[in-house]
Amino acid sequence: MLDLLAYLYPWSKSLHIIAVLTWMAGIFYLPRLFVYHTERVQTGGQTDELFQTMEMKLFRYIMNPSLIAVWIFGVMLAFTPGIVDWYSIWPYTKGLSVIAMTWFHMWLGKRRKDFIAAGNTRSGRTFRMMNEVPTILMVVIVFSVIFKF
Repeated sequence: MLDLLAYLYPWSKSLHIIAVLTWMAGIFYLPRLFVYHTERVQTGGQTDELFQTMEMKLFRYIMNPSLIAVWIFGVMLAFTPGIVDWYSIWPYTKGLSVIAMTWFHMWLGKRRKDFIAAGNTRSGRTFRMMNEVPTILMVVIVFSVIFKF
C-alpha cells in the first residue's frame, strides 16, 4: 500500500492542490454572496430565489466535492512515505487549520440553510468579518507547509 501511495504521489499532490484551489474559491465567494444577499435582497422575491440557487450550487456542486477531495488527497499525502516529518510542528498546525477550515465550511452550510428558511439573523458586517477566517487559516496552512517549522 505504501508503495502505491509513493507511486501516486505526483497525482495525489496535483489533485490535492486543484481541490484546495476550488474549495478556497468557494470559501471566499460564498460569504460574499451572503453579504449581498443580506444587504440587498428582500426575502421571498425572485432575487432571493436567485441568490439561494447560486449559493446552493456553489456549496453543493463546487465546495462539497472540493472539500471531500481535499481530505482524500490530503490523507493520501500524509501517509505517503517520506513526505511528512511527524516530529515537526507543521503537520499539526496544518491539520488543525484544515479542521478549522472544515468547521467554517460547515458553518457556511448552516448559514445557507438560514437563508432558505428565511431566518437569517446575521448582518452583512458579520459575514464580512467571518470572511477573514479562511484568510488567516490559509496563511497558517501555507506557511506551515512551505517553511515546515
